[in-house]
Amino acid sequence: MAARVPFAVRNLAALRPAPVSSKPTISQQARRQFQSSRTLLADATAPKKPVGAFRGSLFGFLAGSVLAGSALYYYVIDEYKVSNELLTEDIYALQSAVQRIESYVKTLEEEVKSKK
Repeated sequence: MAARVPFAVRNLAALRPAPVSSKPTISQQARRQFQSSRTLLADATAPKKPVGAFRGSLFGFLAGSVLAGSALYYYVIDEYKVSNELLTEDIYALQSAVQRIESYVKTLEEEVKSKK
């Protein structure tokens, strides 16, 4: 299409001044800015050694086992304490029942001796 436009018209369009605006245009913003500054050289970081699937799964399995084992340990200890308290309570109840029966038997023995 540019070939059909006369040469004089093309030159006029190129010589026409661009509109003045306070904002930079997109092409001006996108243009790469070059500055003279000292280059900063830094040591390259060593690449991280990837964790293999086998090592990762083994670590996950061990971590999960330790976590589950510790949770089970605390659950069993708690259940042991509760059952131990119940057993101690039953022992005290049995001891008081035995003492009452012993006092009844003593009173019966005294009554039998007094009747003879």
